[in-house]
Amino acid sequence: MKNKFVEINGRRIGLDYEPYIVAELSANHNGDLKEALKTIEEAAKCGADAIKIQSYTPDTMTIDCDKNEFQIKGGLWDGYNLYELYKWAHTPFEWHCALFEKAKEVGITIFSTPFDETAVELLEELNTPAYKVASFELTDLPLIKRIAETGKPIIMSTGMANITEIEEAISTARDNGCDELIVLHCISAYPAPFEQANLATIADIATRFNVITGLSDHTLGTTAAIASVALGASFIEKHFILDRSKKGPDSEFSIEPEQLKSIVSQSKDVYKSIGNAGYELKSAESENLKFRRSIYFIEDIPAGTIITKKHIKRIRPGYGLPCKYYDTLIGKKAAVDITRGTAAKWEFIDE
Repeated sequence: MKNKFVEINGRRIGLDYEPYIVAELSANHNGDLKEALKTIEEAAKCGADAIKIQSYTPDTMTIDCDKNEFQIKGGLWDGYNLYELYKWAHTPFEWHCALFEKAKEVGITIFSTPFDETAVELLEELNTPAYKVASFELTDLPLIKRIAETGKPIIMSTGMANITEIEEAISTARDNGCDELIVLHCISAYPAPFEQANLATIADIATRFNVITGLSDHTLGTTAAIASVALGASFIEKHFILDRSKKGPDSEFSIEPEQLKSIVSQSKDVYKSIGNAGYELKSAESENLKFRRSIYFIEDIPAGTIITKKHIKRIRPGYGLPCKYYDTLIGKKAAVDITRGTAAKWEFIDE
């Protein structure tokens, strides 16, 4: 791997560190700055490492046009044209300073997904510590070039992208000054079906592209996000809303505070449980060795007795000879008087 870790705002991200959990605000403010500020506060309380926003206006995303190809048909946003959707969902540029200040106040990292160069300029003024490249913009190589030129860490999502497109995006970032790169597996469906989540891709991204990897998750609930840690995810991004009943553009596939807390705590537990491959006795097991089976004498026998199956038994606890010597003891002679309940030892046997 080219980098063993990527560092954002002093926090190291990589396989040797606990998963980095990002709450994606996206459009879950529903056009209300106070709601956006509350969401940042709550993400910090839930233990997320970062809150991520999106930086665009309807005019930097598309044009206001009613031609058929600008209409959304089917899915969560059926009936909108693109301009109407982005007008509803965008986070106004004039909010950004307040959002960054709130994140600093509550002690959570904030960064953003810019969708054009004007957004990059705004975020540079705000001294964003990192940039996210959205799946839909992964093929916008001029935008990736501009982001890379800032020298900040880049996180890019791979939804819909084929191998060639991912390679081009990574090369563009690296060739233009990006030394710290995280590439996220992503399925760009809202919500993404579990049977198409393909979390096995996470490990393949890490080895194929020699990068730190993770998951931008659009499945419902927390299962896929938590499971991804066991497959090598060092970075998890999940859309976050205070209350899903407050319907909005992204509410249907967003998680609420209790679910975010669950991802934060359970992903850490999964990370701790992975450990290293090995077969040595673990410290937590050592006290239980005594409860293994071993060979015990189950009758009183005098010295000189030929040991038969009626004299010994493989039982718990584990203070006697290992069970593998059971057949070896049969036919041997007792060297001393032995009482019932005595753990078998070689010194009791006449060789």
